[in-house]
Amino acid sequence: MLREIRELGFDTVELSHGTRISLLPGIIDAVDAGEMKISSLHNFCPLPVGVNHSAPNLFRFTAEKSMERENAFKHTRKTLEMAARFKAPLVVLHYGSIEMKDYTDKLLEMLTRGEKGTPKYEKLCEEVSRKREALKEGPIERANDVLRRLLPEAENLGLKLGIENREGLEELPLESDYPFLFREFRNPEIVYWHDVGHAQIKENLGFIDHAFHLESMQERLYGFHIHDVQFPGRDHCAPGSGTVNYAALKPFVKPEHLKVFEFSPSLSPAEAKAGAEHVWRIWGRD
Repeated sequence: MLREIRELGFDTVELSHGTRISLLPGIIDAVDAGEMKISSLHNFCPLPVGVNHSAPNLFRFTAEKSMERENAFKHTRKTLEMAARFKAPLVVLHYGSIEMKDYTDKLLEMLTRGEKGTPKYEKLCEEVSRKREALKEGPIERANDVLRRLLPEAENLGLKLGIENREGLEELPLESDYPFLFREFRNPEIVYWHDVGHAQIKENLGFIDHAFHLESMQERLYGFHIHDVQFPGRDHCAPGSGTVNYAALKPFVKPEHLKVFEFSPSLSPAEAKAGAEHVWRIWGRD
């Protein structure tokens, strides 16, 4: 796996939430031999024992059941320890979700049928916005409690915790709530992680302006997951093949930001390389 990535011209990778424990010995050997560096880890990594598929939401910080929250804390702590083992500076976290019906897929289906802007679409958007606001307080408090417990671990290990923006309308933090999150956690360990594809889906749905949102997060922005979105919601596509306007985002991209290409396994090596080159032509290679 790492050899194929290296042959594409990359010497640094993110270990994501699909990394099975059985893969770790080979990864450790490659890193220790200097063949590959690790930029970041995406929670939960490695996968919990018995889980063999990507499962970033397996245990939620926002869960009502204390056992699930405890598992979220425990397995996130293991991810932090693994990040320190690989000398990676950052762990990407999902913050959780509000218990409510799936509005996101319904609205994406309506977009596919060309129904954006119709009275039915607008009514559904108003409904989801109202319900999110009414239901978010408890989940936010529970997620904040888990994050407070993780902070000393991150501080001791010298790690950043990147709170990732999400594509689901029921997922936290809501875009309008990031200022409150960062006011609550002024700690330098807590940073913002921008997933380009997730933000683009939210823009396609009509809930944010992608570039404006990114600009508003500049103070705490640490890095990016980079991929494209074929309208309305098929993400992890090669950049240049979808609706993301990389030129509009360029003013907010700094050399010090961490940049991770997050591609679908269905992409061919040639498609992945072409996508990376599309971004480099616009953003530069720094």
